[in-house]
Amino acid sequence: MQKNLRWFDLVGFGVGGMVGAGVFVTTGRASRLYAGPAVVLSYAIAGLCALLSAFCYTEFAVDMPVAGGAFSYLRITFGEFAAFLTGANLVMEYVFSNAAVARSFTAYLGTAVGVSATEKWRITVTGLPDGFNEIDFIAVAVVLVISLCICYSTKESSTLNMVLTSIHIIFIAFVIVIGFWRGDWKNFTQPEDPNKPSGFFPFGVSGVFNGAAMVYLSYIGYDAVSTMAEEVKNPTKDIPIGVSGSVLLVTIIYCLMAASMSKLVPYDAHFRGESNGWGWVSNVIGGGASFGILTSLLVSMLGQARYVCVIGRSGVIPNWFAKVHPKTCTPVNASAFLGICTAAIALFTDLNVLLNLVSIGTLFVFYMVANAVIYRRYVHVGTTNPWPTLSFLFSFSLTAIIFTLVWQFTPAGKTKAFMLGACSVVAIGVLQIFHVLVPQAHIPQHWGVPLMPWIPSISIFLNVFLLGSLDGPSYLRFGFFSALAVLVYILYSVHTSFDAQGDGFYVQAQEPFQKQIEKIDDANLKV
Repeated sequence: MQKNLRWFDLVGFGVGGMVGAGVFVTTGRASRLYAGPAVVLSYAIAGLCALLSAFCYTEFAVDMPVAGGAFSYLRITFGEFAAFLTGANLVMEYVFSNAAVARSFTAYLGTAVGVSATEKWRITVTGLPDGFNEIDFIAVAVVLVISLCICYSTKESSTLNMVLTSIHIIFIAFVIVIGFWRGDWKNFTQPEDPNKPSGFFPFGVSGVFNGAAMVYLSYIGYDAVSTMAEEVKNPTKDIPIGVSGSVLLVTIIYCLMAASMSKLVPYDAHFRGESNGWGWVSNVIGGGASFGILTSLLVSMLGQARYVCVIGRSGVIPNWFAKVHPKTCTPVNASAFLGICTAAIALFTDLNVLLNLVSIGTLFVFYMVANAVIYRRYVHVGTTNPWPTLSFLFSFSLTAIIFTLVWQFTPAGKTKAFMLGACSVVAIGVLQIFHVLVPQAHIPQHWGVPLMPWIPSISIFLNVFLLGSLDGPSYLRFGFFSALAVLVYILYSVHTSFDAQGDGFYVQAQEPFQKQIEKIDDANLKV
């Protein structure tokens, strides 16, 4: 693939991928149900968590500027099976989430123009089960048009993303200005219903963290930027700015947006203000969300195509998916196949059905990448004993799981506070012992996560905590598709991959990419 992306392209992709429709919906829900006006702090905490994960992605992307993102990183670190299991779940989640996003585009576009999308733009088919009986041709058209765009050119897709993202940011800026101009500061402490809890922290500190778990999903999307590393002109400079810069910029936008909405209406009445003269805000939100959906869909489909392309290069799925068109320099087969699958699902599957199938795969991959960056720093295959590092990762994750279970299921009181404090002390102690006793085996040549191993360890802890906030259907979906991925791996992938052919390391069919990997390996060995 051609190296024609710069840091501003990556920032644009990162912002476009994260700032979708979620900011309009999630802010109101998190404020009303969990955090109240302190949802501003929820966004700041979630932004910090996203930034820590972004650091882990950045180290890998700079050290190995190849397409494929997390799949490539995990295959290098933990082997083919772990990479395929997480990559397959992530790709399937991409398809379902993109179908959900496309369906929501129809709804938000209807809100923008003041019509009911279900009644006017969708066709109800009698005889089909509920949740699968509303045909949405607009969603299909959006997916297919974006698929054509990403097949045509990555650089032109970046230009289109910049335009759509700029329009979306204008809508967000409008809501922010209106909120600070026409809003009332008393809404930060007084609810509309006097019987509801009042104050800036109406649900306490725990509500702020529960709100952070909900709004964190609004940050998902920056990981797609790392999948484009092979197309970046100067990875050492452009990738850190692109990934981390986009997360910081989006965090500022989200915090301003949350503060504006909290000032505009009380936390228990977010955008329920038809009688208060704020009905027009729904139209503005519909218009802004429509553009945000297009940008997040564009970036997400770019990322998923590169995941599948690199999985095809490894041989664990047919090499047909790895084909890069000689003229457009884009993974056309992967883009077209995934576009058709996404469009087919978006045609008839209801949004609520799809939403139960997303989120867990992405958080699980973030968790795995944070573990991988620690393992790669402290273990050099063949010369370093891996068991101290593996023991640390296991014990630290176990402590995080216990902390999360106590947080979720133990009633509030002194016992809960003591147990949470004990888990925190154990986690910090285990981390400090590992930091003192185990030396690093690999120092990145260009860019590395600072304060190793503290930052990736905090990322591990936070991702486990956020995984604990997801519902049962998410875990059922994850278990089902994980079992399906294992079945495919056993029956097909293990017999056809390059590892099975004796390479024992990450290579791919195309000669130019193989030479690039060899150069990277030589540089790492010298380090």
